[in-house]
This record gives sequence, C-alpha cells and structure tokens, in this order.
Amino acid sequence: MSHTHTKSTNIHWHQGAFSRDERWKALSAKGATLWFTGLSASGKSTIASALEQTLINAGLNSYRLDGDNIRFGLNKNLGFSAEDRAENIRRIGEVAKLFADSGCIALTSFISPYRKDRDLCRELHEKDKAGAIPFLEVYCDTPIDICEQRDPKGLYKKARAGELKGFTGIDDPYEAPQNPELVLKPATMSVDDCVRACLDLLRAKGVISG
Repeated sequence: MSHTHTKSTNIHWHQGAFSRDERWKALSAKGATLWFTGLSASGKSTIASALEQTLINAGLNSYRLDGDNIRFGLNKNLGFSAEDRAENIRRIGEVAKLFADSGCIALTSFISPYRKDRDLCRELHEKDKAGAIPFLEVYCDTPIDICEQRDPKGLYKKARAGELKGFTGIDDPYEAPQNPELVLKPATMSVDDCVRACLDLLRAKGVISG
C-alpha cells in the first residue's frame, strides 16, 4: 500500500482566521522554499547552512531542513527503496510548504534525484489552496568527480566497492533539473558567491528586500 493513501476519514480542511497575506503583513515577512538539489557532496548543505545564517543575522526567519533533522525524526520509519525515497521527498515538500506558509524561508537540502518527486513538491507549493507559495529550485551543479574527491562521509568509496547499493550517481540515476530558478557551480564558486546568488534570487522574486 502506498504511503500516500489517505487513511483518515471524516476530516475537513479548516481555514484559519488569518489569511496568509494578513499573517505575512503582520509579521513583516514573506515565506518561500529554496529547494537545494544535487549529488551527494555537491555543496548543498554547506551553502544552505551559510544562507540560513545570513538570513537569520539579517533578522529574516529561516529554517533548514536536511537529513539530520528529517531522517532521524519525521522520516525515521523510511528506508532507501524507491518508494520510501519518494515518500521522504513528499513529506519534506509538505513540511517545507508549512514553514513557508508561516512566513519562514524554508531551505531544503536533499539529493532528491528524481524530477517527478521535485516537481510534486513544486506543485504542492504552486497549487496551495490559499494561493501559490514561491518554490525556488536551486541546482548545485558539481561534477561527480569533484564530489568523489570530497566524499566527506566516504559514501562514494563504499559505493564503488559495492558496499552501498543504489547510490545516486554510481548505480542509481540523478536527474538534473531542466528549468531550475538558479544554477550554482560550487566547484568554481565560493560559498559566499553562492549565498549572494541565492540572496539575489530571493530579491528578484520579491521574497526579501534591500
């Protein structure tokens, strides 16, 4: 049975007393999701972490979702089968949307190798009942040979040795975004340059000002 099968019955969507526009205006904040995707060791988490710190230091509410706070909590019951990976990304998309709806800038940092899963998360944001929420796909385009050289967790080495099956980029595919809002080249761009590019994107989309 699919994880997404709705088991709850007699449930009804309850619209809160505050509209999203009223909430954002009262908080002087706008929400959005920046979805960082790329191979393992491509620089996603490093850039997202630096961006989160920059935003918070500027007084802008931001929160980073990554494997450490998702895989060990909300999604600790999921493995790495194709179905579980899809459900992992779906749940992250739903949680990110809630953060963004609250007026927070959500930063997700996951390989999320399959286009259909990322497109589903985009659709969750853009077709929300209360109106579209900005969903900005950020592709960390780092060549696999550079990722393998970095290999901070030794995962590529294990995958090459056959000790890790279904590893993205080795024996499982990575489907690069076709129309991301931003492409970063962490192999040739500094972390500061990448953060500046993300800030420019957020300004261009009207999420932040200044």
